[in-house]
Amino acid sequence: MSDRWTDDILLKIVNIIVYFLFLGSNVYTVAAPHDIYFSGRETYVTPAPWAFLIWSLIHLLLLGTIIYQFTAPGKKVIIDGISWRFPLLGVLNAIYVHLWASQHYILAFIFALLVSSTISHIYYIVKKFHTPANVGDEVLVHLPFSLYHGWTTVLVIITAFEAFGVNALHVPAGVWTKVFVFLGLFFLEATAATYAFSSPEGDLPASLAITWSLFAIFAHQDVHRSGFIHWSALAFAVLSAFWVFVGTFGMYKRFRSGSIILDEERAPLVGGET
Repeated sequence: MSDRWTDDILLKIVNIIVYFLFLGSNVYTVAAPHDIYFSGRETYVTPAPWAFLIWSLIHLLLLGTIIYQFTAPGKKVIIDGISWRFPLLGVLNAIYVHLWASQHYILAFIFALLVSSTISHIYYIVKKFHTPANVGDEVLVHLPFSLYHGWTTVLVIITAFEAFGVNALHVPAGVWTKVFVFLGLFFLEATAATYAFSSPEGDLPASLAITWSLFAIFAHQDVHRSGFIHWSALAFAVLSAFWVFVGTFGMYKRFRSGSIILDEERAPLVGGET
């Protein structure tokens, strides 16, 4: 019996509602009376405001994901695979954004960890059990959740320094601040490298999200405030860009060898499945 678009309609409707809740929380950060990206707590890992433009791309792709869930291939991944984890992710992310925008940074950090845990679980399910069977799977499922996963890793680091770090506008960067910033930047670059080698073709979108953020940190951290942090951010951004190149080369080899297999080609050679 073929799938109908009305199958699991409750979850599909909840996904739509939560998506717009999630979207609205980020729209608020832009449309609020005070510009949150310019008036928040300034730390030594605060990126340039344009780093947060990645949310726009994630939202656009997830809109496609919400539409894709009404197709048979989309239902298999989004409804049967990810299931209720997507609404959970959207609710947790909306709460995180609200706490972060209202400058409750310790609570925001806790929810950043919850968001990171949830997106990591979704990322694992998508990558481990749902190899792309068509372009829709690749662009509307794997791409947005890879970007999301990489970007959430950055948000955890940024929010951690906002919750527990010094205010860069009032406190000079001491030795321990420089050490922890260096470790944070190193962690991001190492994560980008991990993405690059997570599979034979690597995970280009996740590495790209981190690289984008590292260059934004470099651009925002003035050399006169702390030359060490400024140039460290550049060094790690360049290293991360190298991992993006590795991911790009891996993806090129993947498409050249035709690794994305059509559904018909995935049909079992031996009976037992219908």
